[in-house]
Amino acid sequence: MKTAIVTDSTAYLPKDVRERLGIRLISLSVIFGEEAYREEIDMTADEFFAKMKTHSVLPTTSQPSVGEFVDLFTAIREEGYDAVISIHLSSGISGTYQGAVTAGTMVEGLSVYAYDSEISCMAQGFYAIEAAEMAQAGKTPDEILARLDEMKRTLRAYFMVDDLSHLQRGGRLTGAQAFIGGLLQIKPLLRFENKVIVPFEKIRTRKKAVKRIEELFAEDADKGVPLKAAIIHANQPDEANRWRDELSARYPHVEFSISYFGPVIATHVGEGALGLTWYEL
Repeated sequence: MKTAIVTDSTAYLPKDVRERLGIRLISLSVIFGEEAYREEIDMTADEFFAKMKTHSVLPTTSQPSVGEFVDLFTAIREEGYDAVISIHLSSGISGTYQGAVTAGTMVEGLSVYAYDSEISCMAQGFYAIEAAEMAQAGKTPDEILARLDEMKRTLRAYFMVDDLSHLQRGGRLTGAQAFIGGLLQIKPLLRFENKVIVPFEKIRTRKKAVKRIEELFAEDADKGVPLKAAIIHANQPDEANRWRDELSARYPHVEFSISYFGPVIATHVGEGALGLTWYEL
């Protein structure tokens, strides 16, 4: 069985990785006024942060249409594939996964397996990379899905934001939580829980928040088991690089990479957000 792997743009996988592994991309969009930009195609993260400096109104975001999924799945079928595993950001914050499910019922001659990562960004990207490597090795969809479920048991991700108002206005965090955070000038640690973004701990400063994420990471890293980890940043490349270098020196058995919050997710977390995600190999 020939299996294709699809993920959406919020995995923020580098183009060379997608091309090397044959991962197909379907984009979400950011909308400034009347203009819609497909992230990773019409707008990069750098272009997004530059545009945000000239716009006082927060952009909105939109998911791919079912028709776009149908077109992509049809093209995959025409290339001779028997199955597709379509891996998407959490269904608790976007309807993208459901769009893949619906489109999968509309394309004949192709077995479509939609997979809810229950998370986003490079944590979601880890699933897509693992699935693509297994597909290239000839593994079946059932084998790949079983591995993704196994990954989900050890995958962790924590992040902090500089300004809770973006999450509150975008409906990704309750108003009461955002108000309390702004009032106290805290840097809360956030995580995905039951498919939605929730506060994990309230911390007063950015420095202490970074240290707390390191402590949570150490709970797994100190066991000595091989891990793959990624630092995710919103227009903070220097800080991300420094953090990566420090953690790499401390944990030589961990494979670290650097990723980013692109336009759609950055619309909700805001510039300055920083996070760490990891899982057991």
